[in-house]
Amino acid sequence: MNYYITTTLKTDFQTALTLTKEALKDEGFGVLSEINIQEKFNEKLNVDFQKYTILGACNPPLGHEALTAENKAGVMLPCNVILQEIKPGIIEVASIDPFTSMQIIDNDELSRIAKQVKDKLENVIYTLEGETEN
Repeated sequence: MNYYITTTLKTDFQTALTLTKEALKDEGFGVLSEINIQEKFNEKLNVDFQKYTILGACNPPLGHEALTAENKAGVMLPCNVILQEIKPGIIEVASIDPFTSMQIIDNDELSRIAKQVKDKLENVIYTLEGETEN
């Protein structure tokens, strides 16, 4: 069982990042955080790393429902979406599968909400597949 949902795009990194943020917005997600791993590893460790960005995405209504159903679920929020350059012009976009990750919590209501979030993240990934030539 995969703990993530993924696709590969044939485009440049910045275009993939822009398309991903737009697809998230279209599904009701806001980007709460954006971490440029390549930049941080260079700054903190003085090492080169491929282009790799982590987006912390949240759907506020579903986030509220999740925290109402299980107040400790916040340790698993927001939903992370990554973009990494496999090679120039080939970008992998992957998101957490929140349904799979939330299965460790025994709460049927939270499972229902996590399934809704998974469906929305799958829509993001499938939308991206349609945006670029695979």
